[in-house]
Amino acid sequence: MKILLLEDDIALADILLEYLEDNNFELDLVYDGEDALFNAYETKYDLYIFDVNVPAIKGFDLLKILRGNGDSTPTIFVTSLNDIEDVSKGFESGADDYLKKPFELAELLLRVKNIQKRSFTQQRSTLIQIDKNITFDIDTEFLNSNGANISLPQKELKLLKHFLQHPNEVVTFENLYKVMWDYDENVSPESLRAHIKNLRKHLAENMIQNLRGVGYRFEMKASQ
Repeated sequence: MKILLLEDDIALADILLEYLEDNNFELDLVYDGEDALFNAYETKYDLYIFDVNVPAIKGFDLLKILRGNGDSTPTIFVTSLNDIEDVSKGFESGADDYLKKPFELAELLLRVKNIQKRSFTQQRSTLIQIDKNITFDIDTEFLNSNGANISLPQKELKLLKHFLQHPNEVVTFENLYKVMWDYDENVSPESLRAHIKNLRKHLAENMIQNLRGVGYRFEMKASQ
């Protein structure tokens, strides 16, 4: 995780730099807002830690400029300002967290790690790799086969999602009936076979295996 630290108190800046580097973070340290702005434009950071009352460009104004230019890098303000209006101003400028001076180094570390964990979660892919050229997007619910996005009918979408939740397992006919049809709908083996046939058109050959008299197995060798 690469951090840009803006702090004009040289003694405190050195303490923060050493502490965070000792905890395996990579830091660039600057002492005024103009240098911070330059670095932010030149380098991709995972986190900003900004003091507020710094020379050239104040922390709040600096973040407003960055946010206005589309920079969504998570930001923690550290400042001696503790009036509720100052706190509100910090969050209104686009901050993710706000730490009042004086603070324990361990508390700062907790805030940094919390943002690190949140960023990792947000960056995780929503794609399930079904086969070499086939993916399923959990968010959009599109099946992408050989570069083409496919919007499946509801029954086939339910079928695919259930198979993806149980890869390489035996899925019985009865289980699929419960998953795909509501209690007041008419269920038939013929309808199930028709939906299986339609879904197979978008998947690799033999991916859905018929287990005679039992159900189906969705063969998926790719890692999810």
